[in-house]
Amino acid sequence: MWRQTTPSLLTATKSGCFRLTLRTEQRRTVILPRWLPNLNLFQGAIKHQDRVAIIAESKKYTYASLLRHAAKGAKQLKGDHTESAVKTGEYPPRVAFLFSPGFEYVATQWSIWAAGAIAVPLASSHPPAELEYIIGDAQAKKVLYQSKFAEKIQALQSKFPLVEWEEIPDAKPSEGQDSDSRPTNINEEDNLSKDRGAMLIYTSGTTGKPKGVLTTINNIEAQSTSLIEAWKWNSKDKILHVLPLHHVHGVINALTCPLWVGATVEFFPFDARKVWDRWMAESRDLTVFMAVPTVYARLAAEYDKMPPAEQAYATKACAQFRLMVSGSAPLPDTLFAKWEKISGHKLLERYGMTEIGMALGNPYDGPRIPGTVGKPFPHVSTQIISDAGADVTAQPDATGELYVSGPQVFKEYWNKPEATAKELQDGWFKTGDIVKKSEDGMYTILGRASVDIVKSGGYKISSLEVERTLLAHPSIADVAVVGLPDEEWGQILAAMIVLRDKTKEVTVEDVKHFLQDKLAHYKIPRRVVVVGELPRNAMGKVDKKTVLKGF
Repeated sequence: MWRQTTPSLLTATKSGCFRLTLRTEQRRTVILPRWLPNLNLFQGAIKHQDRVAIIAESKKYTYASLLRHAAKGAKQLKGDHTESAVKTGEYPPRVAFLFSPGFEYVATQWSIWAAGAIAVPLASSHPPAELEYIIGDAQAKKVLYQSKFAEKIQALQSKFPLVEWEEIPDAKPSEGQDSDSRPTNINEEDNLSKDRGAMLIYTSGTTGKPKGVLTTINNIEAQSTSLIEAWKWNSKDKILHVLPLHHVHGVINALTCPLWVGATVEFFPFDARKVWDRWMAESRDLTVFMAVPTVYARLAAEYDKMPPAEQAYATKACAQFRLMVSGSAPLPDTLFAKWEKISGHKLLERYGMTEIGMALGNPYDGPRIPGTVGKPFPHVSTQIISDAGADVTAQPDATGELYVSGPQVFKEYWNKPEATAKELQDGWFKTGDIVKKSEDGMYTILGRASVDIVKSGGYKISSLEVERTLLAHPSIADVAVVGLPDEEWGQILAAMIVLRDKTKEVTVEDVKHFLQDKLAHYKIPRRVVVVGELPRNAMGKVDKKTVLKGF
């Protein structure tokens, strides 16, 4: 991520800045403030300084404006001619920040990186108790926040008397770069180790309290460049960003990747009808869309409400996209087929985790097979390890736990050396997901070893397989399958179901009858409960711990 620039291109100025001369058809010189480290992400932004980087609430912000705000924020974090407010050390200081998706979020994230600190994104949707846990666990030195969250922050300040709290004013849009407003006169090192911590993202806590996943500068570079290569990101791209910004999906896949190449990110709070309206606008200037399956399901439901003429117009509008991606939760086969009928796009399903970024994905060019998550991304290595500890990667359809290795794998769990040693061994991360690989190398996720693999009567059953099959039932809109303790069988399957028509009923016998010629008898649920909706986390994943409490 850090690179040396040839002296002929990068030279120091008397004011303490770097002058970067770009080799273009029309030679042009721009100023890179000295306190912005020589980070590839920042170098790319310099090359695209006149392009629009961020659109939020109909306001446009250029890369020049983004760099300027990042530099100013970094200067304030470091301190100006005083003892550094952000000190270096074995572990850089953690700076937590609470912002809505938009320009201020990105500028703050970049300023933290430029200051050599670790960025800890906080979720605006989280209640104070969850924010308190993350701030305390991360041992944050400073918390930056937008004024709109002042009330939520006030509830936390008394709990952390040693933490510095700073409200950040909203930025003004800028289409150009005003040299007079460029802060100068700071003297700071510009070469930091690639192994230096850069970001601390907390897991969703499906197996206990959320763990802080520490990723380094090198990890972020590897995660981003792998996807840029696989998905052919380029500066002409424009993504409509509807994802939360405290998970890898929203932070790396849909934000850092496009900004790395000089593309445009348009932030857009998700509302199914408004998203369709944006797609159907005359501009037709979007190229990429990424979401979780729940978002696609809601867009499909909104499409169903449209009159036929508007549906035809909506379908035509989807032609502006070159890529539509689904991830963070299993994509049902039925939704894959329905979305293709609606949009003409075969959703590209991929698999990843907070700890590893993206590991597997269906091809950009090539067949996308429903129910599979494709092959390893560039520079990612995988293994399948059986219960007996044998490497069965080369054996088609053999099941085992997925192990992942490569430069994108995280450094450690924050302040949890035992958990790190247990899950990260010799550079291989044990994902906890059970998978199989077909003869042609396509991976299928069978589920989490802890909650999605049910052991009943000596059989190992993938609850995800049962869920995918049940979703083909015409009356079932959503479903979660779990294993309940049972003295005779060890576990029995149970299904929590959401119906399309709330006035209808579905019984255990209905489920058995529907599945009897589709699944083996031991894969058929023995208990069924109907609910209004399934419990999900912020990324759309079903919270199966809560599901279990519903039986």
